[in-house]
Amino acid sequence: MPLLSIRDLVKIYQTDEGLFGKARREIRAVNGVSLDIAQGETLGLVGESGCGKTTLGRMILRLIEPTSGSITFNGRNVLAASSAELRRLRRDMQIIFQDPFASLNPRMRVEEIVTEPLVIHSQAANSLNRAENPSAGANSKTSLHDSAVEIMRAVGLDESALRRYPHEFSGGQRQRIGIARALILRPKFVVCDEPVSALDVSVGAQIVNLLKKLQRDFGLTYLFISHSMPVVRYLCDRIAVMRRGEIVEIGPSVEITSRPQHEYTRTLLEATPEPEFKLD
Repeated sequence: MPLLSIRDLVKIYQTDEGLFGKARREIRAVNGVSLDIAQGETLGLVGESGCGKTTLGRMILRLIEPTSGSITFNGRNVLAASSAELRRLRRDMQIIFQDPFASLNPRMRVEEIVTEPLVIHSQAANSLNRAENPSAGANSKTSLHDSAVEIMRAVGLDESALRRYPHEFSGGQRQRIGIARALILRPKFVVCDEPVSALDVSVGAQIVNLLKKLQRDFGLTYLFISHSMPVVRYLCDRIAVMRRGEIVEIGPSVEITSRPQHEYTRTLLEATPEPEFKLD
């Protein structure tokens, strides 16, 4: 059984057109997509900007509600889940956002940013009630700090970074903070939404290599969204090619990149230069 299975997923947006916006037009951002992702696998989702990649990734996590279709994660129906059930599911399903500058709250210290998922998911909620048990609150704070230190070291950052604010870091360091926030709950599945597209090529290579190491260390399953064929060829077990909201080709990375069957896949390969950086 795959860890994640989606069937006939559709997202339709309604737009106003014509005089005084009286006419309605449908835009199918995602049009009947079906995919399976196995435990421990990395599936690369590639395509040009605006083809529906990010919309699909966010629908899987229900950050965007689908128009129709089904999503099954670890045997559970994601679309039928209640608010409480969805919160429990999201401990196992996280996302790394594309823009490391916009995805971190500039008013929060890094320790608050990284440990916020632990607090939201109530792993320390009982002991944080200082009014009832002050000593337990202290123990909880220590536990949160220790968890933050552990995950920061896993992503290659020092404990001293926890006391600082996002604006004090480079783009690559901010993305490491975003990765730490996504992984502190020890999820099973992570949507990586173009996590290196906003970074310099050499820094992007470091992040790609880090993601590969973290997958081995934490037993992660990735949906890796990108427009770079060389990056997904290196990182991913399989590649799904998306065009205008539909999957036009899917298969093992080696076959897709060496013997593409669809004309659009060949166009993507020809349009993407080889990376100027070294991947381990």
